[in-house]
Amino acid sequence: MEPSDAAHPGPGRAVWTLAPRLLLLPLLPVLLGRGLRLGAAASSSGAAAEDSSAMEELATEKEAEESHRQDSVSLLTFILLLTLTILTIWLFKHRRVRFLHETGLAMIYGLIVGVILRYGTPATSGHDKSLSCTQEDRAFSTLLVNVSGKFFEYTLKGEISPGKINNVEQNDMLRKVTFDPEVFFNILLPPIIFHAGYSLKKRHFFRNLGSILAYAFFGTAVSCFIIGNLMYGVVKLMKIVGQLSDKFYYTDCLFFGAIISATDPVTVLAIFNELHADVDLYALLFGESVLNDAVAIVLSSSIVAYQPAGLNTHAFDAAAFFKSVGIFLGIFSGSFTMGAVTGVVTALVTKFTKLHCFPLLETALFFLMSWSTFLLAEACGFTGVVAVLFCGITQAHYTYNNLSVESRSRSKQLFEVLHFLAENFIFSYMGLALFTFQKHVFSPIFIIGAFVAIFLGRAAHIYPLSFFLNLGRRHKIGWNFQHMMMFSGLRGAMAFALAIRDTASYARQMMFTTTLLIVFFTVWVIGGGTTPMLSWLNIRVGVDPDQDPPPNNDSFQVLQGDGLDSAGGSRTKQESAWIFRLWYGFDHNYLKPILTHSGPPLSTTLPAWCGLLARCLTSPQVYDNQEPLREDDSDFILTEGDLTLTYGDSTVTANGSSSSYTASTSLEGGRRTKSSSEEVFERDLGMGDHKVSSRGTPLVFPLQENA
Repeated sequence: MEPSDAAHPGPGRAVWTLAPRLLLLPLLPVLLGRGLRLGAAASSSGAAAEDSSAMEELATEKEAEESHRQDSVSLLTFILLLTLTILTIWLFKHRRVRFLHETGLAMIYGLIVGVILRYGTPATSGHDKSLSCTQEDRAFSTLLVNVSGKFFEYTLKGEISPGKINNVEQNDMLRKVTFDPEVFFNILLPPIIFHAGYSLKKRHFFRNLGSILAYAFFGTAVSCFIIGNLMYGVVKLMKIVGQLSDKFYYTDCLFFGAIISATDPVTVLAIFNELHADVDLYALLFGESVLNDAVAIVLSSSIVAYQPAGLNTHAFDAAAFFKSVGIFLGIFSGSFTMGAVTGVVTALVTKFTKLHCFPLLETALFFLMSWSTFLLAEACGFTGVVAVLFCGITQAHYTYNNLSVESRSRSKQLFEVLHFLAENFIFSYMGLALFTFQKHVFSPIFIIGAFVAIFLGRAAHIYPLSFFLNLGRRHKIGWNFQHMMMFSGLRGAMAFALAIRDTASYARQMMFTTTLLIVFFTVWVIGGGTTPMLSWLNIRVGVDPDQDPPPNNDSFQVLQGDGLDSAGGSRTKQESAWIFRLWYGFDHNYLKPILTHSGPPLSTTLPAWCGLLARCLTSPQVYDNQEPLREDDSDFILTEGDLTLTYGDSTVTANGSSSSYTASTSLEGGRRTKSSSEEVFERDLGMGDHKVSSRGTPLVFPLQENA
């Protein structure tokens, strides 16, 4: 019987439909049991999945918490290292111990902590499984991995040689204390380099400017090529004796010569400063090291950019060589311009605003503008080291005069503290990296060859250049100075930062290891021998840095009566650095009045038709005050030709010619008024408040020597 409509089922339909149900009654317990088991299985699998997901989330949270704890421990380790270094420095200064500098101490403490972390902490992570991607022909910076429907992101850490595939670091703590090289460049290097430019002793720096530029530019290039060629011979020797396990090209050798030519005599300069060693020697070493770092980093970038045409990308190509030279000049000039422009912009902002009413805002703006120079240059493809160096020099020369008294003190102390902490942090990390860095390549032949090449490169850098410079210098660079400069060629933070920036290849790993050992040796051995070397070379100490060299027959002129001997005056003019004298006049008459609150009014230096512009750009403070404002950058530069002293009816000109800067003393109502030029002049010549006799008394003025 056919089933009827569902709304009106007939008796047959009911039977037909019920019969199967009745027939299934004996099987109902079995079916119900299976259904219950299937339902229970489905519900239990869902619950298991939820439990598994919850467990994964819990494990992820624990892992993140553990990672956060390890980050805190790693940073705490470095803070404790710096704290211990500071306390030991105080003890050494208190006991007058000079055989070991603070940077050497930081390295020793870093070595101790590195040994503890390396051999005293157990492995905390399992061995990662290596996956094969044979279809890919290059490495990806970011990799997404699908694991059971969940995607995980991985970032590129670098290449690992096949022989070390099983030695991948399994200690999470050691991984945490291994910093990204960009941390050194973007965070630690800017305050170090800026402080070098901001604290520059301009008076002695510019007096020896020609020699400093020769040592920094030509000398660094000579050192780079000598070291590079000698190391290429060492590499060839390693290949012959079978000690070279991978590729090492000539350009790699030149790159090593560039980075290892970056001197950092921080230990020697600190001892010089403490002992008040000869100011000219200090200026030569400090000026060379400041500009030398900038030259070395641009030179290394140019070598990396060297790409000959053709299949052999490491062969010599004249076109590629001159292109690299053009890149060097372009990067250096562009970085210099960017740093100077940033300093000028900061000077204009601080001059034409009233930020000095809010010292905190003024200091914050000064700090941010200075630091941003480094990042701006790097973002534009230039070199931040060069930009921030010349930004510091520009800020010290112009912006410093516009700051309030409180901001001047704050800015100097701020960058001094940052420089101290960053430098000691880097040296502490050097000691730590000897044991925590996992890509060391120790090659005794390469290391010994590097020491010999550095010695020969430094000798070829110092002695021939000094000989040629002495041909044009009145105040010669003596043999004792040359020996001290040769001895003081330490390597430090810049060489380390350049070496650690790229450790992907076998050649770069060997360079990094060798650079680390060279820094250790020079800081400990050469830095510790600075004081005995000063004594052995008979270099005078205890010298006031604001005074000129001691009197002798060659470096002093005697002014008698009303004026100066004409021959002596003309000889003084001839010995002055003409390019600096031109720059000084332009700077004093135009740049200082435009960018600062000091200097003569522009209405007196610009043509008459520029009167409106002169009144707009000249600070109102210049017109409001009866006497010129003192230029408060601490190392104001003066030359003999820039001063005329008038005492009563007697006029004494330091070079026999008149100048726009006149210093005079007068008594009005019992009050003595002293102009800014007189104060600066007396400070530079060490006259203080001593009275100057009337005519007939000989006046002795030291001649400032020029390179």
